[in-house]
Amino acid sequence: MSENSQMSSELVRQKETRHFKSRFMKNRSAFQIVSKVFKVARPYRQYLYLTFLFDFINSIAELLVPIFLGKAIGAAIGKGNVNFKLITIYSLVMIGCVLIAALFNALGSLTINAYNYKATYKIRDLLFKKINSLPLSFIDTTSHGDLLSRMINDIDVMTDGFLESFAAVISGIVSLVGTLVAMLILNIPLALIIVTLTPLSIISSAYIIKKSKKYFNLEVQSLGDLSGYLEEYIAGERVVKAFNHEPESVKDFAKINQNYYKIGEKSQFYSNLSAPTTRFVNGIVYGVVGLFGAFQAIRGIISVDIISTFLSYANSFGRPFNEISSNISDIQSSFAAAGRVFNILEEPDEVSDENLPDLLSCDGNVSIKNVNFSYIPKVKLIQNFNLEVKQGMKVAIVGPTGCGKSTLINLLMRFYDVNSGTISVSGNNIKEITRSSLRNKYGMVLQETWLFNASIRDNIAYGNPNIPLDEVIAAAKLAGIHEFIEKMPNKYDTMVIEGGNNLSQGEKQLLCIARVMLLKPPMLILDEATSNIDTRTEMNIQNAFNNIMHGRTSFVVAHRLSTITNADIILVMNKGNVIEQGTHQELLDKKGFYYNLYNSQFAKV
Repeated sequence: MSENSQMSSELVRQKETRHFKSRFMKNRSAFQIVSKVFKVARPYRQYLYLTFLFDFINSIAELLVPIFLGKAIGAAIGKGNVNFKLITIYSLVMIGCVLIAALFNALGSLTINAYNYKATYKIRDLLFKKINSLPLSFIDTTSHGDLLSRMINDIDVMTDGFLESFAAVISGIVSLVGTLVAMLILNIPLALIIVTLTPLSIISSAYIIKKSKKYFNLEVQSLGDLSGYLEEYIAGERVVKAFNHEPESVKDFAKINQNYYKIGEKSQFYSNLSAPTTRFVNGIVYGVVGLFGAFQAIRGIISVDIISTFLSYANSFGRPFNEISSNISDIQSSFAAAGRVFNILEEPDEVSDENLPDLLSCDGNVSIKNVNFSYIPKVKLIQNFNLEVKQGMKVAIVGPTGCGKSTLINLLMRFYDVNSGTISVSGNNIKEITRSSLRNKYGMVLQETWLFNASIRDNIAYGNPNIPLDEVIAAAKLAGIHEFIEKMPNKYDTMVIEGGNNLSQGEKQLLCIARVMLLKPPMLILDEATSNIDTRTEMNIQNAFNNIMHGRTSFVVAHRLSTITNADIILVMNKGNVIEQGTHQELLDKKGFYYNLYNSQFAKV
């Protein structure tokens, strides 16, 4: 196995390890997850306090309803003893309590919704900022579809679960305490029966929750796998069709989908056991209270109106457990989803450069001294690399696929940090200046184009959105795409579909080139920048590049060696190391690796 193959397989293994650790190694209790959410939502705690207040008033009003209902019943018991005046008064008071309870229940729902949605907004905002602050190595070794699933699906699932559960928990606590106090005041023996039997529903629910927890964790993880596969498939659908791989893709998707179905079936089965179990226990409590109360009434210990009130309280006391158990699947899913979200939020950030100075001026001099770098410690890549680049020099980087050309670019831009040695720009060690100020000094055009859903003008002016239109047009002319844009329906205001799918690959590349030409940075990085452009257009672009590269330090990664024959220095890379360097003619005269590489592109067939 070649060194590059070993490195590729090791990177895959590293990705799978990270995938495993982030999903399964950070198990948290429900209390830990809830405390983390509360900590994030601390600025909105006034909504929580209002919810407690409104639920307290709601519960008091609800507790008074059975009392006045019982009194109304008591006023109607006995032959010839019906007191219509008292029944009317009690009924009006009862209606008033119902209206007050309904009003404050609605207010409580509004405040808890506001609390949860504001907390969710903040968590989603924190997660997006977190992704921007993570090192590129994390993004490179994590499924992009899984990240999307955490950002969108998991946060939505977390919101729905917390909305249902916390609203039920807050109102339930207030209702339980109030009901218990009222029952103890009215009749201690009946109150003790309810308090003794009701915990049976808690025990059964706790057992079911414990059994179903692992399935809900697996369910949200499986959903992440499903999202990752779909994102990958949609992005590469053209390739799938070109290779007639649709049947295999359907089979692969079916496997992932079937796994999601099986896990979801088990999680729902266990969670759906909770509601009927608690209702069964509540039914037993209701029956026991009715029978025991009837015996006490026969003996003259309590009145019928007290029994009526207690039967209502028996339902009220068990209702919070019913509500929580009926939402157990949402609650379990929300905890699993929240755990996945906080896994990302707790990933270590890229090493901070907050206290480092900015690179204020750049003359284009780049010095690379004794640099060693490898993605994986066991697999050596760049070793003891040295290079001195003076202002205005054109440095070409060539070599076979996978030789490390893009790795060198990653080090120059400080997407990755060197293991040892130094890279300096204008005499400043790039580890001792801010990344943003370093990257501002580079203009970069990649082989892989990136356009966003906005106008052509906005896409070109991405690095400087407030720049005048005439300068955008000048950059487009320099890139050779002005005439094409003028033929578009709305010219520079024509919208680019997400990913640039309404443009050809070459047109997208030209827009990216125009974007860099607009900035006119002191240094350029062109990573296979003309690979998707036809030969005629490439000649025009090369002329434009020659104009923009004049007086600027340029690093050009190229496969077509004919485009870099005028480079001041050519770095020839193989298996991660620079094995030759010199001008085009010097390297040809050596008749080494570059000589063979160059002639292989022009050999007669």
